[in-house]
Amino acid sequence: AATSTAKMSMSMGGNCKISMLWNWYTIDSCFLSSSWHVTTHGMFAGSCIGVILLVMALEFFRRFAKEYERYILRAHLAAHPPATSSSVSSSGPNASTAKAPGMRSALLNTAAPPSFRPSLIQQVIRAGLHMVQFAIAYFVMLLAMYFNGYIIICIFIGAFLGYFVFSWETIELGGDGVKEEVTVCCG
Repeated sequence: AATSTAKMSMSMGGNCKISMLWNWYTIDSCFLSSSWHVTTHGMFAGSCIGVILLVMALEFFRRFAKEYERYILRAHLAAHPPATSSSVSSSGPNASTAKAPGMRSALLNTAAPPSFRPSLIQQVIRAGLHMVQFAIAYFVMLLAMYFNGYIIICIFIGAFLGYFVFSWETIELGGDGVKEEVTVCCG
């Protein structure tokens, strides 16, 4: 069994243990580069804590991006409040139909919701936040590809703690159940 493990291990120089199979290496394990060479149990514990914090940072940036989108939407709605039934004028090409009883509310209910397009600066910030999330997620994926059981467990712990801390928010209830946010998916 020791020879089959040795055949599947790769050496990066400096006695790094890297395996393409599930492993529980601690001392002499390397991650991402030969400069991340774990030589003591304390270094490995620090690596595990760092991985947990990295995954928690991913959840933080996901929440931050969602909060930023809520912020720019609130700012837009404050600057451009949606039309209400009392602000609809009865002049223009649809004046004759708008004056008919009940037609005004029918027109308001069938009108498309107002659209919003972020400014250039807002879009640059949104793209930057997406890039940071993408980069962190990519590094987490690369760490998982080392198939080190301890590191994978730390990724799961970081995902749990990150979601617990950064996704704990008030859930608004609508008339039919949970009210979805405007920024969720395709809203």
